[in-house]
Amino acid sequence: MSVKPIVDTLRLLHGGTFLDKCSEELASAVKAVDETGKPGKVTITLELKKMGGAMSVLANVTSKQPEPKPDSDMFWPTVEGNLSLNNPNQRSLDLRPVNTQPAEARPVEMGNAEAPRAVTA
Repeated sequence: MSVKPIVDTLRLLHGGTFLDKCSEELASAVKAVDETGKPGKVTITLELKKMGGAMSVLANVTSKQPEPKPDSDMFWPTVEGNLSLNNPNQRSLDLRPVNTQPAEARPVEMGNAEAPRAVTA
């Protein structure tokens, strides 16, 4: 008799949900590593104990996912030692919002003018 693949045993643990949990932890770690570029880790632990003639298996899966680096804010230093959102060495522009209301459509009267004709070549 040959040794059966470990996934067959993992599929039996926790009523069949342990392998799904392992897959979810792996997918979550892969996404975090891809986003941050930092290493991650997934650990599957099987603790085995003999219980009379049977075997107790305590299964656990954990993952250590890299934390995303927080975004930094950009400020300009002033001569007083303060931080400013505006560059103190640059003049500010007097910007105002533009009116975004659509203009009223008015009909155009053609009067006695001829209608436009198609140009033929």
